[in-house]
Amino acid sequence: MIRIFIGYDPREAVAFNVLSHSIQARASEPVLIAPLMLSQLKKMLWRERHPLQSTDFSFSRFLVPLLSGFEGWSLFCDCDMLVLDDIANLWALRDDRFAVQVVKHDHRPADTTKFLDQPQRPYEKKNWSSVILFNNAKCTALTADYVNTATGLQLHQFKWLNDDALIGELPARWNHLVDYDPALPPEQVSLLHYTEGGPYFEAYRNCGYADLWLAERDRMLFAG
Repeated sequence: MIRIFIGYDPREAVAFNVLSHSIQARASEPVLIAPLMLSQLKKMLWRERHPLQSTDFSFSRFLVPLLSGFEGWSLFCDCDMLVLDDIANLWALRDDRFAVQVVKHDHRPADTTKFLDQPQRPYEKKNWSSVILFNNAKCTALTADYVNTATGLQLHQFKWLNDDALIGELPARWNHLVDYDPALPPEQVSLLHYTEGGPYFEAYRNCGYADLWLAERDRMLFAG
């Protein structure tokens, strides 16, 4: 069973559902998908919302190992994504040498804001945590107390591992930053990340690969 947790924000509910559909429609193995909804995590996540926190799931992603009982593997994805490949191909890249595996971007956005006028803050390892393969047994530092008290940088820069050698690298095709990474043909991309803002926001209706996201939404809605 491929266990997947997706960040959830009510403002991007449609993005969550389209991403879920894109995963299920292409998966060759059984998939279990759970949204990280703050309304369901009140007993685990009680920290105050930070002024620089752009989504509801900025910190909840780090509860994934705890929610998984610190056993096996789990995948986390931001909701502003679209999967174009069989998720089993990503799952097959699990490597027990590592505690987490991520696409190691060198993301240095020039703008200071992104969708819905949310703050865009540059920092080392930015967007590494937007797709994470968690080797849960090696992530026991992520207790509820730690996730609720650590700084954003401690969490998103994986300081809790105390060793960057435990951060494995995934192929860039599994977290392609739309309108930041060089445009590629869709067949060369496995996961599109609309990190600046997706076509479900009016201001980003014409963003890169918008046609692919809109086509996926239409397939999800079709009944007949």
